[in-house]
Amino acid sequence: MVDPGETISATLKREFMEEAMNSLKKNKAEREKLEKSIRKFFEQGEEIYKGYVDDPRNTDNAWMETVALNFHDQNNSVVGNIKLIAGDDARNVKWMDIDRNLNLYANHSEFIKKTAEKLDAHW
Repeated sequence: MVDPGETISATLKREFMEEAMNSLKKNKAEREKLEKSIRKFFEQGEEIYKGYVDDPRNTDNAWMETVALNFHDQNNSVVGNIKLIAGDDARNVKWMDIDRNLNLYANHSEFIKKTAEKLDAHW
C-alpha cells in the first residue's frame, strides 16, 4: 500500500527492497547500498494501467483500484543481477519466465498481457 505522502514508484521500490531483498533485516549501511543500486531503475517506470479492477472483494460500496507500472531491465544489468531473498511478509521470491498460462490472482494477467504487447514480446 502507498503510505501517505509517498509516490507510487517510491512505494514499489520500498516494497521490492523489503519483500525481494530482505532489506528490513539489513543494517543502515547495507540498506543504503541496496537503495542506491536500484534508485534510478525505479525512477523509470511506465504506466500500464490505472483504475478499477475486477476483484472478488469488490462490493457495491467498496472496490479495488490499482496502478500497474512496468520497470524494464532490458539487459539484466540492474535488478536482473540481484540475488533475491524473501523478506517482510513474502514467503518465497524468484525470477521466472512467464507465459499466458500463468495463473494469477483476479485480472492481474491482463496487466502482464498489456506489458508484453507494449514491449512487442511473445505472449
